[in-house]
Amino acid sequence: MNFASAAKAEPLRFPANLVPGARPAGDGIDVAVPAAHASGVELCLIDQPRTLGQTERRFALAGPTNGLFHGHVPAVRAGQRYGFRADGPWDPSAGHLYNPNKLLLDPYGRGLDGQPILAPALHSHRTDSNLGPADQPWAPDERDSAPHMAYSVVTDEAFDWGGVGRPAIGWEQTVIMEGHVRGMTMLRDDIPPELRGTYAGLAHPASIRHLKSLGVTAVELLPIHASMSEPHLAEQGLSNYWGYSTLSFFSPNPAYATAAARAQGPEAVGRELKGMVLLLHQAGIEVILDVVYNHTCEVGLGGPTVCWRGLDNLAWYLHDGSVPARYADVTGTGNTLDFRRVETVAMALDSLRHWADHYQVDGFRYDLAVTLARGHTGFDSDHPFLVALRTDPLLRQLKHIAEPWDVGPGGWQTGSFPVPMAAWNDSFRGDARSFWLSGPKELSAGRTPPSARDLATRFSGSADLFSSADPMGDHGPAGSINFITAHDGFTMRDLVCFDHKHNQANGEGNRDGSDDNRSWNHGIEGLIIDSSSVGVAGTELGFDAIAQLRRRSIRNLFATLAFSSGVPMYTAGDEFGRTQWGNNNAYCQNGPISWLDWEWLPWQRDLLETVRHLFALRRSHPALRPSAYMKGEPTADGLPDLAWHACDGRPVAPGQWNDPSFRQVQMLRHNPSPTTRDALILINGALDGLDFRLAGAKPGANWELIWDSAWDVPDDRAVSDGLEGPLVAAGGEAVPVHLLSIRLYLSQTA
Repeated sequence: MNFASAAKAEPLRFPANLVPGARPAGDGIDVAVPAAHASGVELCLIDQPRTLGQTERRFALAGPTNGLFHGHVPAVRAGQRYGFRADGPWDPSAGHLYNPNKLLLDPYGRGLDGQPILAPALHSHRTDSNLGPADQPWAPDERDSAPHMAYSVVTDEAFDWGGVGRPAIGWEQTVIMEGHVRGMTMLRDDIPPELRGTYAGLAHPASIRHLKSLGVTAVELLPIHASMSEPHLAEQGLSNYWGYSTLSFFSPNPAYATAAARAQGPEAVGRELKGMVLLLHQAGIEVILDVVYNHTCEVGLGGPTVCWRGLDNLAWYLHDGSVPARYADVTGTGNTLDFRRVETVAMALDSLRHWADHYQVDGFRYDLAVTLARGHTGFDSDHPFLVALRTDPLLRQLKHIAEPWDVGPGGWQTGSFPVPMAAWNDSFRGDARSFWLSGPKELSAGRTPPSARDLATRFSGSADLFSSADPMGDHGPAGSINFITAHDGFTMRDLVCFDHKHNQANGEGNRDGSDDNRSWNHGIEGLIIDSSSVGVAGTELGFDAIAQLRRRSIRNLFATLAFSSGVPMYTAGDEFGRTQWGNNNAYCQNGPISWLDWEWLPWQRDLLETVRHLFALRRSHPALRPSAYMKGEPTADGLPDLAWHACDGRPVAPGQWNDPSFRQVQMLRHNPSPTTRDALILINGALDGLDFRLAGAKPGANWELIWDSAWDVPDDRAVSDGLEGPLVAAGGEAVPVHLLSIRLYLSQTA
């Protein structure tokens, strides 16, 4: 039976529970869908998939009541495929694009079958051969989109959690690894082939052992909401691998489930994801989801119609107020969901509650979070969406992390999100890279590098950004998510191997991706270098010296993460030096460029051991993870909680911080508790080894050298240039420190 010749819609005579979505209720399902400007909406039950000669039953929904069309359908159970058809005005100039020829997903659908197939029929308007508008003004397309559409699926979400609850790890103990469900395990030989690249694979014992060995307390997963690739990628045979193009805010991406679960249907996919969360929770690891509520996969006005545009284009999307109606795009994706509207805020909150309740996730990272707090006059720190996160009985118990920017006016808001919301600290990323990478590159070329001032601020918890006059108090260091790498940008290894991005594989002429990388190739561009000499820091360095210095730079970056106040986050694979071959925007690379390579060279194993050691030190010593800002004020024993010293041992004079040559500094963190060891961190950002005269330890104590970034492995003192120094030294004693390196000393009772 052809969709276009389906029987006339049957009216529903039963009242519905006015909750958006389709849920089992009594002898059938209750259905409600928001479409306030529609003249009518039909529920379409798909009784056979497209491969079996699909058939469709239609039911006219009542409404709109409070903006919802609704009904109760008897004799329908979990597993039923369905969609909607919405009728109403076709008036593009006013923003209305109703076309009942288009089958639409449920914006609240909790299960998904299939994937939309890009075709002219998937568009509300008539298109030409390049999928551009065929008419001016636009005319509605008369083809049925159903053969090209995915279907929403009614699900029964019962799951036995076996009494396993959330780990509820405090921010001061949190260490986050950001990763992609598929990429983290796709190439792991110690995981069965059928589990690689899946939810189940991420929860395999081998995966959990690796996370635990690193001290990771939370995995922040790139979007697992069902997604659809943008048309320009589909036309090139590529896909949106990262998933920042949401197709459903309530359905898990079936592509990340095992083949066995996909064959059983959406409920099995959901059970596999819940099983992953349960096993990670049993291991004491939290699950944070990267969520994308700022835009949808329908891209600009000329894009496909799969859900929101067909139900209520004017209400869901932010428009610029012009006639003909145009989108206001503050996300850079072609469309922006309108968070000035209650319906949009409600959908996002309902989605969050769904994942928090039914999937027991521990928190959320909000992509382009400024968009979610835009009111009629711009960013609003008291936006209803943010207020709800702080007041909802369930959501306020979870971790919330903002990506604190978008591309609209006033779009940079790092530090402006209210307590207790944390935020990605891009200033930490930039200042750490500038000090350790682009700064030395400038210095080696005879130009002026940044001083240690900004790096010192980041080490101290970024109070300049996260200390505010909020009535609820300061964020404290926990407000800052400290990171140097993330999914977008160079990997840690590529930061030390490439001065320039190499994104040719993305098919955009290397125009995509940031040009502000603040990286340093240490003299030769790329991973593979020959034995020819190049000038670095005025010295002729060959392959071995460059490779050694690159490895030290990676260790400096990881130490900066591990020893700084705030919450550390790094990207999966950086712990063993993964590469993307210079691609700093691998969003469309579903393959070896993005997948983690688990075949390691000896230096990568050494790096892994170093990262494990650094975060074990952080975990064991409170001085490396202060829970409050240290301000240089006296503690109970009269000594200051924080002190800064120059390499000559004297306190840093205020004017020194602004001197570009001031790149050698000591940071002393003190706690009066007799059971807590003080920490002294030596930072040498110069291109020469220097003697540091150690700052004074607390009375009756010496300093014990715990770790040096010049060491290839955690306990390696046989460094290449033979520079030696005592393992234990008194305050005031001079010790040699390598060029471009960090040392950690802890107090030791004399």
